[in-house]
Amino acid sequence: MRHQVVVILDKGIEHQFNVDESVAMAPDVARTWLDAQFTSLDCEPLRASGKVLTADKVLRIAEAAGASQFADATWAAEFVKAVHASLVKPMIRVDVPAMAVTF
Repeated sequence: MRHQVVVILDKGIEHQFNVDESVAMAPDVARTWLDAQFTSLDCEPLRASGKVLTADKVLRIAEAAGASQFADATWAAEFVKAVHASLVKPMIRVDVPAMAVTF
């Protein structure tokens, strides 16, 4: 089965990435990578309670990264590996304008 991560940014910019499972990221490494990106990109929690769900973290990172980060193939590949390892779904859609992550 083919696994894919789709990221939709503002202005109709859409990136489709096929997941290369031969270079999969371990779940704990993926969570650490996402935590580091969340912090370095100065992301804010979506919920007033301050609780940050993994899907919320992925959404906020994609939003903060924007088209410029996704243009960096190395960063984008790490993002895709981390998202896939963290959410463990064959098809993941990160829709920034709709503020939704769907599977």
